[in-house]
Amino acid sequence: MQVASAAHGYVAADLQSLVTRAVMRTVSLDKSCVESSDLCWALGQTKPSAMREVMVQVPNVKWTDIGGMDDLKLKLQQAIDWPLRHPEAFTRLGINPPRGVLMYGPPGCSKTMIAKALATESKLNFLSIKGSELFSKWVGESEKAVQSLFKKARAVAPSIVFLDELDALGGERGGANEGSNVQERVLAQLLTEMDGVEPLGNVNIVAATNRPDRIDKALLRPGRLDRMVYVPLPDLATRICILQLQLVKMPVARDIVIDDLALKTEGYSGAEVVAVCHEAAMSALQEDFNVSEVCERHFVSALAMVKPRTPQSLLKLYETYSKP
Repeated sequence: MQVASAAHGYVAADLQSLVTRAVMRTVSLDKSCVESSDLCWALGQTKPSAMREVMVQVPNVKWTDIGGMDDLKLKLQQAIDWPLRHPEAFTRLGINPPRGVLMYGPPGCSKTMIAKALATESKLNFLSIKGSELFSKWVGESEKAVQSLFKKARAVAPSIVFLDELDALGGERGGANEGSNVQERVLAQLLTEMDGVEPLGNVNIVAATNRPDRIDKALLRPGRLDRMVYVPLPDLATRICILQLQLVKMPVARDIVIDDLALKTEGYSGAEVVAVCHEAAMSALQEDFNVSEVCERHFVSALAMVKPRTPQSLLKLYETYSKP
């Protein structure tokens, strides 16, 4: 039952291939019968045929891979996971679930990883594209790319379409970037897909941007990206979680106090905290390739090298959008 519920978009031939892989694994392990663990393994090895023509990553990111941010994770589960798991509750209360979610916040704060974890934990197929990748110099090709993306998402539903760098795809019309007719046409096609002559069904749209002020307001209307979720710089508790996740893989000296390191990374993005750990390890290797552990002095050196780069002007912009 667990495998059946996770086999979204699989046709009969895909399921036959899945079972064949499970049987072959059983034989290779010299077992007498196929077990559920074999089927689960085969599920991870078998991609739905409808997705083979799409450049898609099959995410294997769990919530536990992302440090902290419990409130943020809950908001996304409410928007995407709850309607899928408890549709009868939404029907009973007479409410429609959000059609789409826009995550906004500083660069390097794990927006892409969060979207992948949401797909993994909700057992949804995941189609991802950056806004800038959709543009083509050939007339009509960019709109066709948007149309094709949503067609595939419907074919393998329930699914998530992740639109990264949405400001490149859906920038404000009539603004400073108004030079490109291609952008206008792509935005019009995106709005058409969202409103749909053909219903989206169980296709969930999750978008991400570092510049919410550059998103066309038409995308944020009810029934489109109607839930905005702020992904802030990590607070102290989240930075501690990030450091714990990083240092569990790294031999460190006893003089390393994670709480002290977290305090010293105030204003750092998640990616910058990870970069501090990487630079500390590189500093240790620079001293001696046979080094057995990373010491406090290596982290001091790394903190001097890796500085927070999110400008205050951008943080003030996010505060404006995050106010109720």
